Amino acid sequence: MKTSPLINLKAFYFCLISTLFLFTFNAAEAQEIDILIKNGHVIDPKNKIDGKMDVAIKDGKIFRVANNIAANTAKKIVDASGLYVSPGFIDMHVHVFAGVEDEDFAGFGIANGFGSVAPDDFTFRSGVTTVVDAGSSGWRNFPTFKKQTIDQSQTRVLAFISIAGQGMLGTIHAQDTTDMNPVTTAFMMKQYPDIIVGIKAHHYQGNDYTPVIRAISAGNITKKPIIVDFGSSNPKLSIEDLFLKYFRPGDIFTHTFSGSAASELQVSGRESVVDANNKVKPFIFEAQKQGRIFDVGHGGGAFVWSTAINSFKQGFYPNTISTDLYRNSRNAGMKDMANVMSKFLNMGMSVQDVILRSTWNPANVIQHTELGHLSEGSVADIAVFNVREGKFGFMDSRGNVLKGTKKLEAELTIRAGKIAWDLNGISGTPWDALDK
Repeated sequence: MKTSPLINLKAFYFCLISTLFLFTFNAAEAQEIDILIKNGHVIDPKNKIDGKMDVAIKDGKIFRVANNIAANTAKKIVDASGLYVSPGFIDMHVHVFAGVEDEDFAGFGIANGFGSVAPDDFTFRSGVTTVVDAGSSGWRNFPTFKKQTIDQSQTRVLAFISIAGQGMLGTIHAQDTTDMNPVTTAFMMKQYPDIIVGIKAHHYQGNDYTPVIRAISAGNITKKPIIVDFGSSNPKLSIEDLFLKYFRPGDIFTHTFSGSAASELQVSGRESVVDANNKVKPFIFEAQKQGRIFDVGHGGGAFVWSTAINSFKQGFYPNTISTDLYRNSRNAGMKDMANVMSKFLNMGMSVQDVILRSTWNPANVIQHTELGHLSEGSVADIAVFNVREGKFGFMDSRGNVLKGTKKLEAELTIRAGKIAWDLNGISGTPWDALDK
């Protein structure tokens, strides 16, 4: 039986149209990835990834993490050969309530003052995509902080709220226990449950635990942790009591390495985690085992080499790494998150453990487990960095120096799928390529 020419012609056109459709579909599919980071060493502690892989980003989210993702499927290629790729760093102790109401007689001006800094000026250049303000605002001025800083920043800004109603307006306000109201603090926290991650107790000079008790009361209402800057009382209050009698699992002690063996011989000042012989006090290990969180909080005066190094030698490590970024720390021994992380590399911590304490650990501590990893569908917050080898010097808060051979440096920072920092132009196009 012969087939009519008309039928053959229809079949030809059908095949032609189908081929054109498939070609168009495949061409569109080939460009479905917005940014493809290739050939980097990916470290993602949550997902137990530690090796050479590619990371694909689409619509501001992680699209795929796999080996050898085809380059022709992406609009932009970033070659990360020789570099590390990790979730964006989370700095869980900063002060970014910058403003002009500098009422603190001590010159810090953390709450809406000159003592705080603008987050975007200091985050991306060190691989940080999320910061947590550590109590700069209280329930009275948190709405101003949100409007003025949080809503205006490209950096994701979360916050611990101070148990003091005025926040960290000044040392004198930190002594006013009549303005430490757990109910009103909890009420404000419930208005912004996705932003306020816990409560800060700080700079109290009274010889009792009132701010801690009030902060815990607010934490019990909201099911959130507290973070404590402890050690202003004279005589010193016991950190053993703080950890084992007051703290709940998940509560945070910041400025972990601030005290020293010498301070143990003084009546006033911070009690150190090490004793007069530089031995880590046994209850420190017990507290950490029971779920108390030890945060670095380097700052301008809260990190001492002798305490940190002796603690490391005895197997005591912080749960989280943070900077305590503010005006008086940014150009001193602290510098930035990459510098603080580098200090732990040079004390012997592996790059994997440093990343864990700067990504997935803090995400868990602040109860934001949607952050700190590269799972498919999660927000594309990414740090691409190198670990330079050479001769470097790292200063503590007292000007003492540790000579080191490793220095972490952020090459590329991506926030919600958009390039926010590119140190050496690895995401760009060569200028003369446009003429070819």
